[in-house]
Amino acid sequence: MKTIKVLGTGCATCKQLETLVRKAVEETGMEAAIEKVEDMQDIVSYNVMSTPALVVDEEVRISGRLPSIDEIKEAIAR
Repeated sequence: MKTIKVLGTGCATCKQLETLVRKAVEETGMEAAIEKVEDMQDIVSYNVMSTPALVVDEEVRISGRLPSIDEIKEAIAR
């Protein structure tokens, strides 16, 4: 099972990313634990300076923008 984290302080774009990630996981049928990380110290611990960010199995895959759902599917499948 993959661990997917959505890093963001609660802005609208961060919430959109969380929604898209949940949809991507559902559409792919992948088993994944999805966590929303809003604590600034936790976000900075990933060396992410711009949110939203997508972390898969503790690796930052996308940061600073809202990706398409196809891009999210590709990022979580790696």
